[in-house]
Amino acid sequence: MRSVNVTEVPADAQLIDVREPDEFAAGHARGAVNIPMSEFVGRIGEIDTERDVYLICKLGGRSRECGEYLEQARGGEHVINVEGGTEAWREQALPMVE
Repeated sequence: MRSVNVTEVPADAQLIDVREPDEFAAGHARGAVNIPMSEFVGRIGEIDTERDVYLICKLGGRSRECGEYLEQARGGEHVINVEGGTEAWREQALPMVE
């Protein structure tokens, strides 16, 4: 699994936010889809593993764990962890839904 800085996430990325629904509702990257870590295994089929999968959380830890699981379950060539997570996204003033 590779990692990227928040500024390297393409505007049309498949961006999966693995934080819990209340965290997601409090503010998330525009375009992100919420698949909480607590539901990740059961909802893995919703992820298009034929394209790059950018995983984001608050700081990068939970998204890395989900990425490791996704790599083992579906192959890792398209799995990318967003370093610094939503906090870094906000700090860079990237588009948010608040």
